Amino acid sequence: MSAAQRREQLITIGRQLFAERGFDGTSVEEVAARAKVSKPVVYEHFGGKEGLYAVVVDREVRALLDRITAALTAGHPRELLEQAALALLDYIEEEPHGFRVLARQAPVLAPAGTFSSVMNDVAHQVEHILAAEFRTRDLEPKLAELYSQALVGMVALVGQWWREARKPKKEVVAAHLVNLAWNGLSNLEARPGLTTRRPR
Repeated sequence: MSAAQRREQLITIGRQLFAERGFDGTSVEEVAARAKVSKPVVYEHFGGKEGLYAVVVDREVRALLDRITAALTAGHPRELLEQAALALLDYIEEEPHGFRVLARQAPVLAPAGTFSSVMNDVAHQVEHILAAEFRTRDLEPKLAELYSQALVGMVALVGQWWREARKPKKEVVAAHLVNLAWNGLSNLEARPGLTTRRPR
């Protein structure tokens, strides 16, 4: 095996172990044993478990963001919402190990690239779409950030649930997510207030 092939093999094994056991439950010894190499080979390529984890997470972050970015083709805002929801559900379905790596609790000293930071990046893309839509409806564009976080958070949490449940079908899940989000967005009040508490 060339050095590049060995590195790819270790990344593949690390990805699987981090998905199965998380960062804390994975050891360099186990990565080396599965690859049938000595521990120093893992250290030589990545400097340790943290380095391997960083490479695995970085690849998954890029893969997920690339999917979502590619899915957001020109179209009506509702269609863009459908495309984003389906792109995330596609990733969960087709890359279960990758999604588990991102969705698991990251180590305290982990680099940027946890699931929440990935979803934050997605929310920023959605924010630009919502801000433009808000302007056409005479709603406050500055609030697009709040709404984008709410929408992406909703899709992400449902996606985590669906990863285990696998029912109903992906397209049905996406349709219901968009139903709740779009029909809620289409009837937004310009100045919503709480009915149970008066402002101070």
